[in-house]
This record gives sequence, C-alpha cells and structure tokens, in this order.
Amino acid sequence: MIDVEYQKYVKAISTQIPEERIFTDTLHRLAYGTDGGFYRLEPQVVVRVANEKEMQLCLREASSRKLPVTFKAAGTSLSGQTISDSILLMASDGWEDYEVLEEGQKIRLQPGIIGAKVNTILAPYGRKFGPDPASINSAMVGGIIINNASGMNCGTHENAYQTIESAKIIFADGTLLDTADADSRESFRRTRPGFIEKIEEIRDRVRADEAFAARIRKKYSIKNTTGFSINPFVDYDDPFQIIINLMIGSEGALAFISEVVMRSVPNYPCKASSMVYFPDIMTACRATVALKEGPVDGAELLDRLALKSVENEKGIPDFIKQFDETTTAVLLETMALDDDTLAENIAQIKNILDDFTTLRPVEFTSDPAENAQLWNIRKGVFPAVGGMREIGTTCLIEDVAYHMDTLAEATKELQDIVAEYGYTDAVIYGHALEGNFHFILNQDFSDPKEVERYEKMMHAVIEMTVDKYDGSLKAEHGTGRNMAPFVKKEWGEKGYELMREIKQLFDPDTILNPGVIINDDPECYLKNFKPLPQCDPIIDKCIECGFCEVNCMSNNFSLTARQRIVIQREITRLKKSGKNPERLAELEKGFIFEGDESCAGDGLCQTSCPVSIDTGKYIKQIRAANRSKLSKKIGKFTGDHLDLVCSSASVALGVVGGMHSLLGTKNFGKICDTARSVSGNRIPQWTPAMPKGASAPKATPINAHAEKKVVYFPACITRSMGPAKDDPVNDSVTEVTIRVLKKAGYGIIFPEGMKNLCCGTPWESKGFIETADMKSSELEKALLIASEQGKYPVLCDTSPCLYRMRKVMDSKLELYEPIEFVHKFLLDKLDFTPKKETVAIHQTCSTKKMGIAALLKDVASMCAEKVVLPPDVNCCGFAGDKGFHIPDLNAHGLRKAVPVIKQEGPVAGYSNSRTCEIGCTSELGIPYMSIMYLVDEVTTGKN
Repeated sequence: MIDVEYQKYVKAISTQIPEERIFTDTLHRLAYGTDGGFYRLEPQVVVRVANEKEMQLCLREASSRKLPVTFKAAGTSLSGQTISDSILLMASDGWEDYEVLEEGQKIRLQPGIIGAKVNTILAPYGRKFGPDPASINSAMVGGIIINNASGMNCGTHENAYQTIESAKIIFADGTLLDTADADSRESFRRTRPGFIEKIEEIRDRVRADEAFAARIRKKYSIKNTTGFSINPFVDYDDPFQIIINLMIGSEGALAFISEVVMRSVPNYPCKASSMVYFPDIMTACRATVALKEGPVDGAELLDRLALKSVENEKGIPDFIKQFDETTTAVLLETMALDDDTLAENIAQIKNILDDFTTLRPVEFTSDPAENAQLWNIRKGVFPAVGGMREIGTTCLIEDVAYHMDTLAEATKELQDIVAEYGYTDAVIYGHALEGNFHFILNQDFSDPKEVERYEKMMHAVIEMTVDKYDGSLKAEHGTGRNMAPFVKKEWGEKGYELMREIKQLFDPDTILNPGVIINDDPECYLKNFKPLPQCDPIIDKCIECGFCEVNCMSNNFSLTARQRIVIQREITRLKKSGKNPERLAELEKGFIFEGDESCAGDGLCQTSCPVSIDTGKYIKQIRAANRSKLSKKIGKFTGDHLDLVCSSASVALGVVGGMHSLLGTKNFGKICDTARSVSGNRIPQWTPAMPKGASAPKATPINAHAEKKVVYFPACITRSMGPAKDDPVNDSVTEVTIRVLKKAGYGIIFPEGMKNLCCGTPWESKGFIETADMKSSELEKALLIASEQGKYPVLCDTSPCLYRMRKVMDSKLELYEPIEFVHKFLLDKLDFTPKKETVAIHQTCSTKKMGIAALLKDVASMCAEKVVLPPDVNCCGFAGDKGFHIPDLNAHGLRKAVPVIKQEGPVAGYSNSRTCEIGCTSELGIPYMSIMYLVDEVTTGKN
C-alpha cells in the first residue's frame, strides 16, 4: 500500500487520467522504475502521461503537495537520472508527433520519438538529427536533449545545445511556456514575476566576472555534462534563449520539455573510413590531435583490451590477434558532398598521418559493406565486454573528457589508474576527436570490498581529471546521481553556487528529480545499487540498458523484454532470500499475464540487444517449466496425431466458414462474441478474417522429369487454413505455390509422410519443447531423404516455420521461405507484369531475424506499381494463435499501421505467414494473403 499523500495524489489526477495508465502495484512500479544505470529506486506512483494537459495536471498536483517528480522517456540513461522513490512520469507512448519544417532544415519534435526515426524522417531531405548518441536507435528525443547526449560525430558543434531553436517547457507548478510564441512569452513574464529579471541579472553578473566567464567558455570547449549547463549566460543575450539552453543537460531537474524545434544538420552522402593502428595509446592520441585540424568527422579510439574483446568475433581481421599489448587503434571517418572532395579529404588525412608511426598501411574504404564491418568493431566493444562479465556484476561505462592539448598524457594516466586498481578487463575507447573517452568496468556491488575498490579508483580518476587536467567528469552521459557529489569539485564554489541558484529559480520546492545534479550526500553515488542476482543463463548477461524495448511489441501493452527480466530477477532474489513473501506472491501473480501470457515470444528483442538475449526464448522456457504432466501428454498426443489434428481443424474451419456465409458477418459475430464472453474468453476470438478450411496437397511428385527440382513442404498451418470468406482469392496457399513453381518449370517433390510433419514451432511457442524437438527431427529426416541429402532446395511456405527449421536442422539442407526462394530462384524464370495498383506488405518477425525482410519489398515492387510498408511496426502481435486469445495484443502491435493503411489506400496486403495475415486483415481492414498470390497473379512462365 502506498503512502496516504500519494493516494490523494492518485485520486486527484484520476479525474482526468484513466486508471489503466496510473500504476501503484508492486510489479509495475518495479518494472517502470528501472533504467539503464546501475542504481535502483522504486517509485510510489507511475503515470503514463499522454499529453501536455495531463503533464500540467500531474505537476500541479505534485507541486501543491510538494511530492517529488521524475520524468522518464526510454530509460536508457546511465547515471541514475530517471529513477525515483516518489512519482515517475512517463513521456513516451503518445509523445511521438513531428513536423518537418523549411524543407528539412528544421523539425518539430515531441519527446517520445526515437532518435533514429528522426534521421529516417530527415533522410529524404539530405539532413539528419544533430545529436548522435550510440543509443540513438533506442533513446528518445526527450532524453537525448535533456541529457545533452552526443556520440561519435556531433561533438560540441552539432549537439542539442547548438541545434535547438525553440521549446515548449512545463515548469514545476504546471506553467507552460512556448518560447516560440510571443503571447506565451509575455504571459510568462506576467505570471512568473521576477523570473526573467533574475535570468538577466545572472547573465550580467556572470559576464561582468571576466575570469569566471572565460572559465565557463573553456570548460565547454570540450564535451561537458557535469552539472547544469551554465554556458547560456555567456553565449546568449535573450533571456528566453538562455532558458531554452539551460534546459539542455538539465536531466529533468529544472522543468519538462514537451516539444522542441531543432535545426537539422547535413547528412553527407559520401563517406569513407579507415582503421589505423598505432604502437601505443599516446601515439594514437597525438595523431588524433593533429587530425583535429584536418577533414576528419570522427575518430574513435580503441585500446588493446578493446580490440582484444572483439578479436574473435565474426568479420574481425585475424591480424588483430598478433598485435602486442600496447597497440591502439583509431577508427577514422571522413565525409563529403561528392567523391572528388572525399578523395581530397583522404589525401589530406594520409598526409597528416605520415608524421606518425602506424603498424599497418593506412587504407580508406568507401564501400558500405566494408565500412559497416569496420564500425561493427567499434560497436561490438561494449556488448563484448558486458557479455564477458561475471554473473552478478554490473557493466559500468564511465565517461570523461580532456582538452586536446593534454589528451595523450591524460589518456595514458587514465589507463594507468584503471590498471593500478586491478580492473584488468577494463577497456578504454571513445570519441578521441573530442577528447571524450569511456572506460568500461565490470563491477561487483554486492561485495563491500569491491565497492571500496571502486570508490578509490573513482576518486583517483576524479582527482586526476579535475585537479591535473581540468577535464570533464561527465562528457555526455549526464551527471545523474553518479557524479552529483563531485559537481562542486569540478566547477568550484562559484560555479556550484550558480547551479544552486538556477535550481532554486526553476524549482523552488525542489520537487523535480531531487538528488540529481545537486545532491548534498557525498556518498550518494555509492548507495542504492541495483541488484543483479543470478537468475538464468539465457538472461544473466542482461545489463538492463533497454535497447530491446524498441523492438518489443508488448511495450506499453504489458511488460517489455527488459522489464520481464527485471521482475524475474527480483522473484529470484526474493526466493533465495526467503524475505517478503507477500511481495514475492504479488510479483508472481502479476507476471502470469503481464510477463508470460502477453509475451509474443517473437525474439525481436534479441535483434537490438547488445548481448543478444532472446527474452522470448526465456519466456518459452518458463512456460515449459510450468507445464503439467497432463498437458505434456496432450501436447505429445497432438504431435503424434498431427494429421488428425490438421484435418479436424480444417473441418471445423469449414463449418465456421459455412455458418459465417449463412448468417452473415454481423449476426455470426454477435453469436461468437456472446459465446466467448460466456466462456470467460476461453473460446478463441472469432474475426471475419477467420480462414476457411484447406487440405494438404497429394504427395505425388509433380513434373517429375523436370531438370530443376524443389522439395516443397507445406506448413501444417497452410494445410489447414485456406482463404477467408472475403478474401479476393479462392485457392489455398499450397495450390498457388504449386502453380507458381510449375510456371517456373520446377519439378516438385513432397516429403514422405507430409500430413503428419511439422517444424515444431506451435509446440515450442507453448513450452512443449520435447514435442517440438521430436517434430522437427521427424521433418528433418524426411527432408534429407526428399532432397537427396541437400541436393535440392527446400521451400516451406510459412516464414516462422522456416526460421525454426534453419535453427535446428542439418546445415546440408538448403532451406527457403517464399520471398527468398522467389528472389533467388524464380526472377529469371518468370515474366512479371506489375499491377497498376497500390499494395501493402507486412514483414514477419522471422524474416527480420533471418535478415531477409527487405526482399519482401523487392519482390512486391516487381509485382505492383506502389508498395506500402507501414513504419514502426515490429511484430503484428498475432504471435501464432495468441491473436485468437488476446486480440488486444494484435491490435496493439498494428496500431501504428492503421493510419498509414487508411491514408495510402492499398487494395490488398501480402506477407508470408498465414496467422500474421489473419491478424493484419482483422486490424487493418484489407485482405492480407501470402506473397505467392501476388507473384502468381502477375507472372507467366518464360517458356
């Protein structure tokens, strides 16, 4: 039970915010309260705020009760700035509007839009978002701006501070200021008397102190996110512009930004990269300092341990293993508007490097694939180090910056300090062109001695960075709680008191993110460490960064992949300790639906996880552990008698289809809805997209004497499910696939015993692992015989089935699903006459994981004049048969596709999984079918 004051707060905001977006239960408070850092606080209340009016309400009510508030978007921050033990206000889902302005020169953004999406939006204009943090594929605009996050290229010249134009700001009392609106500015002057005058007074006072003003300019000549950004007082005259730029890097401790207008920056089309190897770190740093004056856009340093962490990864050159222990690499990037300028840039860079010793010839590449391979070395460092850590330890990324004139000496001293304190696996890497380095530590916070070692090491780094080199203790990761006790040391009494003065002006009651940036507890950075107990090998390497969440389709519906792991770790901790059985029971009960039943299990979370964790696989393991002996027997029975199951399903679907045709959609829908309601939702949800029955093809070979042969395995789902009543086709997927193959001149072989064969996916998804493996083994044997031990390619008409087959079957088998088979084998054997119509496509999770999703658009584009692929759609949410039982999950998965389909008006949609097609048809209002229908419609055989 939460405290009384928080209960009153919840009651007050519930007048305008639906209860389903206000959380006070243990499970959601713990899940939402976790971020990417290594601290943990558990909020009393979590609110998923949907718009400005709700945010103003939440802040007014908190302010009137003096209840602390913290804001959170994606929660990928690393320094403890998005955790709270009070009220946590989420601003992600629903905060995704944008507007491109002035032909892409500017863009209006809300805080919940993913940074990478901004680049996608601006790409057609040859522009991009200025800030470029490594987390840009997961981090949201609000967090990027409020933390002044940066990355490999933007430096201090294209970060949020330099590219922000205007902002809508909501203050602690709920006051809204739109800095771009004259009326709003005038209203702010009236309603907040003395505020603007105070800003002007501070501005004039700071400028009058020439020594202090000069120090501010020097401190911000390199990356610096330690404390509040006080440079606006020396950079800008207009008090409202000063307010805007004070928000940059304020970490939610001054106000909330509900909207910004950002100036975009050029996205140069021509790029080249080179990995340059130096004999030691000081030579590498000195070369980088020299390159700072050349046409270099990025210079990423990797010390020997960083290189060693990735040297065994796929695609990494073998010669890296031969380097000695001091070798240091710098990955260079140069950009230009045209190839000639790019060549000139490369020549200048090589000329600069002639003055330095390199271990291998300096060679640049502009080939996209080779460039990607080089940058994968850089990107692979963090996950490699994090993946090697001992279970129970935390992977920390510390963040410092030094001035270029002392870069070599400071970097070598940093390396020596880390080694001195026994962090033998620590690596140093980062943005050398900006003097900004990260050092990664695998730290055990459960052992007091290890905490003491960390404390001593950090103090040594701090003293060296501040006292000797006047560097930045935090360059781009934000102050948070991690560096709050040392803000005064870096900035001195005068700078720190100015920051306190700013905090007092913006947040007089200290309710906004207390403890972040300004914190009077000198040991706050050593408290509230996040526990990471050993839980399960599948998830133990998770660092809770949140990168998975962008690809987790249940995000904002139930728990995300990260949150599922957080809850399971806490359940494990409570079980081991034997403490707080009430909390344990509440978490276990809540996890049944929020964590297990509502997980699509699609595994897309793995595609953006830096340590490649498939949380869906872990959830399937939980399901397997929870299966009773009886359910396992039933599962095995269905596997042993699949022919009966499929034929029975086909008959049942035929009966349902007949009733649908007889009674009509409206009347039959009412009957089905009533039956489902009476059954307590045990009966599957009926939808007009429900298919009619189908039957398996005869196993007799077709075109047996053809020169080209293929083994065709129709999945059990296509052997059971035909088209729906309102689909514009009558034939089944198997009939159409056979017709396309015959047109292309293929002889078709069917595996023996086809009617009882299956890849095992239906059992795997439900946790019947033994039966799943039994079925896949049966199919593998049949396919090896049919293909003559891999002599002929194998086509399966359903992508998810093919995905499992590729995972578990003999590598001798050449396994394909429809789009890859068409693309690889049929393009030169068929004549395509594209339809003069617009069609839509849905890329299944399995095609994305296999890396062939783009082929669907390629094939569809050969078949239709225009192809629509709705953005921001991951899994459709149907998840096998889950859409029949949790239809809201399906609706959630496709919610962002609905307006796109309505706007573009495609006549039909195409995919490569029958159940996904059912889900898309149900939610998007147009018939979705196998891509083979489209290929069949527009092709003829060449002969």
